Amino acid sequence: MKKILLFSFFLVLGLVVSQFLPSIAGESTPMVKTISDTFLYVCLAFIMINVGREFEVDKTRWKSYTEDYFIAMATAAFPWIFVALYYMYVLLPSIHWTSGEAWRETLLISRFAAPTSAGILFTMLAAAGLKATWVYKKVQVLAIFDDLDTILLMIPLQIMMVGMRWQLGVIILIVMVLLIIGWKRMGYYNVRQDWIAILSYAVITFAITQFIYLISKKYFGEDASIHIEVLLPAFILGMVMKHKHIDTKVENNVSTGISFLFMFLVGVSMPVFFGVDFSAMAEGAQTITGSQPMMSWGMILLHVVIVSLLSNLGKLFPLFFYRYRRKRERLALSIGMFTRGEVGAGIIFIALSYNMGGPALMISVLTIVFNLLLTGFFVVWVEKLTRSAYELEMAEQNNAAVQSES
Repeated sequence: MKKILLFSFFLVLGLVVSQFLPSIAGESTPMVKTISDTFLYVCLAFIMINVGREFEVDKTRWKSYTEDYFIAMATAAFPWIFVALYYMYVLLPSIHWTSGEAWRETLLISRFAAPTSAGILFTMLAAAGLKATWVYKKVQVLAIFDDLDTILLMIPLQIMMVGMRWQLGVIILIVMVLLIIGWKRMGYYNVRQDWIAILSYAVITFAITQFIYLISKKYFGEDASIHIEVLLPAFILGMVMKHKHIDTKVENNVSTGISFLFMFLVGVSMPVFFGVDFSAMAEGAQTITGSQPMMSWGMILLHVVIVSLLSNLGKLFPLFFYRYRRKRERLALSIGMFTRGEVGAGIIFIALSYNMGGPALMISVLTIVFNLLLTGFFVVWVEKLTRSAYELEMAEQNNAAVQSES
């Protein structure tokens, strides 16, 4: 619970710092932002490499994962769709309802609602002693597929944002090659996996993606540059490593510290909301979402609650499947998918790179904070449901064993 609260604290702290950064840094603000974004991408790569390392499936049973993948995909899609529709038909005026540009921006900025925080969920359920339960084993598969689906869907969203150009064809080709390598070489390479090595891999991954971007920008210009987000390359890199579980205090502290730093830097990357002329900012905005007038804080908080309810309602999709398990286990599985964290925050940062803004951005950031504050409650709820189902299952097995002996 302490860790979850600290996630929220560092995100809010970064958000506060972002409001004073221009006045503190002055003319050095662009350089400070560049340094901050560099560290943010390295932290995101570090996190996604570790998410990829957790991706372990039996390739000989790939057909058995088909149902799990589609359930995970739907569990990621429904919150996204619900929030996108809400942003479109509630936050935007009706004049934009048929605008393709408005739909593209809304679909991108609402994607933050999709990903489940696999790292937070696994850690807290394992700490509760639930590793042997069906819920823990199943949620491992669904949460990882959930994150993978989020990463893959960023590709068509990028195409929607910048248009179909030959450079995006190159990006799609790179994505396909990475996915093939990830599947063919899953868990193949026996390499160092301590925190120093993982951080080094993260730096190299970011450096390669940044090099490709800068070279393409130099020869083809900003609009025609090849910009590959670190999400997928980092995930695939972790995926091809032969997983070594290094459970030491130093490893856990460094991993947690980097996650805290990432959340802080996401907050720092936010635009200035306090002490600015929103009407002037809206007039100068280049995006539809960014041009919307800011709401009162009371209305923003109301929207945060509604968006949280919609996104978590969409996460209840697994409740209607796995009918061979108890209802309380399926409910526990669904509630476990409520947890939010680093990947969702990373989506917001990517949305910022496309100049998204306005009240939708503020609502998205505060929704992540709100759900992080509720994560402890979600996990306790999951623990109680899972433990009661597990104890009932053990009791039934013991009774069956006694009856068979008699």
